[in-house]
Amino acid sequence: MTVERRWQFWIDRGGTFTDIVARKPDGSLLVHKLLSENKERYRDAAVAGIRELLGIDPGADIPPVVEAVRMGTTVATNALLERKGDRVLLVVTRGFADSLRIAYQNRPHIFARHIVLPEMLYERVLEVDERVMADGTLLTALDETNARAGMLAAYDAGIRAIAILLMHGYRHSAHEKRLAAIARQIGFTQVSVSHEVSPLMKLVSRGDTTVVDAYVSPILRRYVDLVASELGAATRLMFMQSNGGLADARSFQGKDSILSGPAGGIVGAVETAKRAGFGQIIGFDMGGTSTDVSHYNGEYERAFNTLVAGVRMRAPMMQIHTVAAGGGSILHFDGSRFRVGPDSAGADPGPACYRRGGPLTVTDANVMLGRIQPEFFPRVFGRDADQAIDVDIVRARFAELASRISKETGTHRTPEQVAEGFLKIAVENMANAIKEISIQRGYDVTRYTLVCFGGAGGQHACAVADALGMMSIFLHPFAGVLSAYGMGLADMRVLKEGAVEARLEEGALAGLRTKLADLERAAHVEIESQGIETARIDTVPRIHLRYEGTDAPLIVAFGDLATIVTGFEDAHRQRYGFVVPDKALIVEALSVELIGHTGETDSPPPLRGRDRVGGS
Repeated sequence: MTVERRWQFWIDRGGTFTDIVARKPDGSLLVHKLLSENKERYRDAAVAGIRELLGIDPGADIPPVVEAVRMGTTVATNALLERKGDRVLLVVTRGFADSLRIAYQNRPHIFARHIVLPEMLYERVLEVDERVMADGTLLTALDETNARAGMLAAYDAGIRAIAILLMHGYRHSAHEKRLAAIARQIGFTQVSVSHEVSPLMKLVSRGDTTVVDAYVSPILRRYVDLVASELGAATRLMFMQSNGGLADARSFQGKDSILSGPAGGIVGAVETAKRAGFGQIIGFDMGGTSTDVSHYNGEYERAFNTLVAGVRMRAPMMQIHTVAAGGGSILHFDGSRFRVGPDSAGADPGPACYRRGGPLTVTDANVMLGRIQPEFFPRVFGRDADQAIDVDIVRARFAELASRISKETGTHRTPEQVAEGFLKIAVENMANAIKEISIQRGYDVTRYTLVCFGGAGGQHACAVADALGMMSIFLHPFAGVLSAYGMGLADMRVLKEGAVEARLEEGALAGLRTKLADLERAAHVEIESQGIETARIDTVPRIHLRYEGTDAPLIVAFGDLATIVTGFEDAHRQRYGFVVPDKALIVEALSVELIGHTGETDSPPPLRGRDRVGGS
């Protein structure tokens, strides 16, 4: 019996452009780009792009011809960056109301005399009487009456999202579960509980992650519901998680969405590079707003403690280093020096050449130097989104800037020299970002292949490689939309973690295996509920180890004692240059990753442009 194939759409909704790769029923691929924001023409770029590729009118119902939509989105990221999430009530053990505010007392700028504290995401705090000790001893019973009264007061004030964080709740969760049940009875629509969101030690990082989840999940849910309502019940909707795996729309959480789009880019870069025979790569994803760089040497690198938009998070995310140097980064001259970014023109108004009155940007510098040709650029600009980029305005603006530079510095530069100078600065910024994830961590970057993608990656590939001494560059035919294409190559992934905090000894291995088995069972329930058959699931157990007396764990493969110790020492020597053989090892946590294979494994057919859709 032959199963009839339907359309699939793989989408990356970025800050400037929304990229779409569509797989037609016959297996051929189409590519399309839209500006992510164009309020005059559509509510959502992803849905608008699907309609355009299907050839149906704006606002018309999408017919049941779409099998699946795989998507990465910046909706939650933007809500975090712009502080536009939902109002949140933080419920915490009495005496710890200010714990997240005090945090670790980090000082990012150690010599700054005026300390600017980060803005807290929660609106109000409710302290509850309860206390369970680390060993499970009940010190103070939960006062449900006062807890309910405090929650009702917040609910009456219009707050609908709640983050529940109790001391030692990651290990002894009964009180957190009871508070969550009360919150749902009252009517809170978003209930984030720390032992579910981040079941690991350390109150501050666990609490921050729980608050982020409560803050952005409602925004994300509204967006997911919007897209799902447009697509209909016949279409399966999946979203890319920050850890590089897909999740069913119903299982997609705020804490797992922060690096949704960039994670798809890493998957696309790794999978296409592997098929081309490259095993060691530096991912170089230059988009409209920023540049993301990543390192791959046989397995995806993940960070479990990250700082995103000034907020600490403890959730598995792809190890990505971002710099504010994208095609839309604004060019500045302050009277004495050139500067690129960190501010961006975004999609609206966009670069000067976008015909919306925007400032000069990196993209305009490439236009000025003839490295971007209007005939090869999408005709999506102007009032009706059907015009090419404007070269004349770029030349005029650079001529004005060159004249100003000449007057203020006494140094004559042609408009082309000015554009070239700005590009050199942008290239150095990006090269320095790559050094941070490679050379500074003990990797010889000259042995790697630079995998360039993103709308602006190809324009700067050779210059960045030259700045780093890299000898090989890989540009896939899908490079301009590789983050979207990566959605089609990605697998479903579920990652479960559990805190341990015990010495690594032979006698402890049996208990660790039992803990891993429990995590694996929980992960299986979750991934199978998303429609993945057991036969298509791979299991990857890992152990988080650190030397006794240190704070930074390294994650290595689980196995027998000798395998674990060897793996840890190899990783420690690689990262820090030394090992301490006689020092005890502490198991901080265990994790299990289940990989449900769903990616497109066939060799891709030739890419077709939007202008060749005719008849589809």
